[in-house]
Amino acid sequence: MPRKAKVAKDLMYYPKWKSRKKNRCPICGRPRAFIRYFNMCRICFREHALRGDLPGVRKASW
Repeated sequence: MPRKAKVAKDLMYYPKWKSRKKNRCPICGRPRAFIRYFNMCRICFREHALRGDLPGVRKASW
């Protein structure tokens, strides 16, 4: 996990260009595998989905 100081610094920093903005998970601070629709990373998404915190999301089975 990233250090809290790094996450706080990235949130305070406003990039010169929009294309430089990096989405970070607000829960854990992870910069990669970010799901925009749910505003969290894949790991946090999976945890919340399995707990039932995200309405309308369920585990796939076929």
